[in-house]
Amino acid sequence: MNAVAIERERTEWPRVLVIEEDEDQLFELTIGLGREGFAISGARDNAEALAAIERDRPDVILLEVMLPGMSGIDVCRALRDRGISTPIIMMSSRNEELDVVLGIEVGADDYVAKPYRMRELVARIGAQLRRSLPAPAGEVARPRRPAVVSSPILSAGGIVLDPERHEVTVADREIEIPLREFQLLRELLEHAGRVVTRDELLERVWGLDYDGDPRIVATLVGRLRARIEVDPDNPTHIITIRGVGYRFNDRS
Repeated sequence: MNAVAIERERTEWPRVLVIEEDEDQLFELTIGLGREGFAISGARDNAEALAAIERDRPDVILLEVMLPGMSGIDVCRALRDRGISTPIIMMSSRNEELDVVLGIEVGADDYVAKPYRMRELVARIGAQLRRSLPAPAGEVARPRRPAVVSSPILSAGGIVLDPERHEVTVADREIEIPLREFQLLRELLEHAGRVVTRDELLERVWGLDYDGDPRIVATLVGRLRARIEVDPDNPTHIITIRGVGYRFNDRS
């Protein structure tokens, strides 16, 4: 089996949840991704998706933008609001910038335009698996496996981040924060007082093989500011250094 896993029992294969109303599309993805070594489950709307996530604990979610009733954008937002941090790859036949920006803004990790090539889709799923949790040599990346973290607690400007507990406090108040924003904040805190370039953040948070829209950094910074800044439009913690990147203010 190529790309992700080699001759493993099906129950050990990476699990992909496809949220897609079109039965033909779902069948095509089930067959195509199944041949590549993924275990596939399907859902047609938000309610079925939540049930499938609870039942199957997927490693990656493929989410169609154009769903009946509740759109894929709204489904993505609802999943993130519930604290579900599973990587989400959005799919749409409309390769419009607005779709991409909206998807990223509400918490999607990547975006694939239809018609897609199966090889590309497999590569993008594999990239999300590797970023979620690197596996030991010869094993499949399993995001559900607990990570062993021994990093020290980070603190600057009244923001405290505990990597081991995956906790963030702002002015002694604990806040909920999705995985990707947590990783971004961690990078900024580790380099508090210094400028971190956009390319450095892309490499450290999204990985060397990320080939999506680089504007995702600015989008994620905006979402993070909304959580930790008193006035996100006039930030005092995460400072933009135009044309370069960002600096976390290490002063209270």
